Amino acid sequence: MRKIFVVLVLSLITTASFADGHGNSKLTAIKKSGELRVGTTGDWDPMSMKDPATNKYKGFDIDVMKELAKDLGVKVKFVPAEWKTIVAGITADRYDISTSVTKTPKRAEVAGFTATYYKYATVPIVLKKNLKKFPTWESLNNSNVKIATTLGTSQEEKAKEFFPKSKLQSVEAPARDFQEVLAGRADGNITSSTEANKLVIKYPQLAIVPDGGKNPAFLAMMVPKGDKIWNDYVSNWIKKKQASGFFKKLLSKYNLKSL
Repeated sequence: MRKIFVVLVLSLITTASFADGHGNSKLTAIKKSGELRVGTTGDWDPMSMKDPATNKYKGFDIDVMKELAKDLGVKVKFVPAEWKTIVAGITADRYDISTSVTKTPKRAEVAGFTATYYKYATVPIVLKKNLKKFPTWESLNNSNVKIATTLGTSQEEKAKEFFPKSKLQSVEAPARDFQEVLAGRADGNITSSTEANKLVIKYPQLAIVPDGGKNPAFLAMMVPKGDKIWNDYVSNWIKKKQASGFFKKLLSKYNLKSL
């Protein structure tokens, strides 16, 4: 009898814990409010771009979030964020989820990451006229070289690793690192191969250093750390959409290739 009583109590505790966890999950709150709040920087071509004329967002990640909201049966609200505070936006409950960011150990200390759905390499960008001067990664690792990074990005962290001898210069959004290269205030910057391929088309004076990519990185959405129910829901949704061909169609739409 005592054994049955203990089992019953444990069962009730487990059920109550699950119900409480589900009740406190973002998933429940989103469905109750009828709105999915998405933090996004709007400055990462072609993932998330904000049109200053209309203040509307477009891009690969924007399409992903609209699809997620549709499947949830709620409206989507895009919340402006900056790279330096995008993690803080999750921890301060300014939004329920972010558009894709690079998974890094530092970010993972305070935020949760969903399953990944895109992989890219990191590449350096310089002025095309300076390619002979900077043909390799190592040529940029020099005390006479200035490398620009955008404050709060994963590239800001990686620049310290890749260019320990160089002078590192962080710029704050809405300014961007590649703009420093265009203006001649920096010799180079590093960014995702995804953005780099778009930048060299948009700005023909820029070029990718032909030394190859480094540091394969994984993109995922950020969610509140510890909210397993919400994380599992989105991660499972990503896997189902991958199986359905949704992401493959989006890659084709934006002329992207995941590593």
